[in-house]
Amino acid sequence: MTEIHQFAFNPFQENTYLLINAQNECLIIDPGCYFPEEQQQFLDFIGKRKLKVAGLINTHAHLDHIFGNRLVYVHWKLKPLLHQAELPVLDTAPFSGQMYNIPFEPSPYPERFLTDGEELAFGNTRLRLIWAPGHSPGSICLYNEAEKWLIGGDVLFRESIGRTDLPGGDFKTLETSIRQRLYVLPDEVVVYPGHGPATTIGHEKQHNPFVRAAQ
Repeated sequence: MTEIHQFAFNPFQENTYLLINAQNECLIIDPGCYFPEEQQQFLDFIGKRKLKVAGLINTHAHLDHIFGNRLVYVHWKLKPLLHQAELPVLDTAPFSGQMYNIPFEPSPYPERFLTDGEELAFGNTRLRLIWAPGHSPGSICLYNEAEKWLIGGDVLFRESIGRTDLPGGDFKTLETSIRQRLYVLPDEVVVYPGHGPATTIGHEKQHNPFVRAAQ
């Protein structure tokens, strides 16, 4: 089984995830560590567990999800993987940081771009990419079918959804993504979102006030 370790980082309380397999390898998902003490906590955890960092993935490129991309590159020489539609968001993120008065070092350019339906593997862990635009143009989710969990980014939250008022956001697009790409997954699939507590597909189909399951 894959261990999913979660940190809540930065002023936006973004969820950073480490996916850890039986071979003690890990994937870093959306490193949001901003403050020096957060960065040290992140590095200390990986160091004490003697984890081998196998890759870096951004579900999308809003600033709170990429604050730590430069840190990951400095320590492990890894560049992020993300969807190509997210590149303009990545490019403008430092300007967003200035607007929020949260300056940060720009992310390295992506190693490569991920595509919808692509399968990723590290050790025995298998992940399928689900492109789910609406919160941002290149938002992706990472689905582990065997273990029935989903790293959801800012697409679907517990009884909420990602905001759609930022550049590139669109409510109808997000609604379609959730209905056609996520609500078709089994009800028992656990969703680990980019903010807040975990939920399940079944719970959201019944209780999400923004996108209910079709009757």
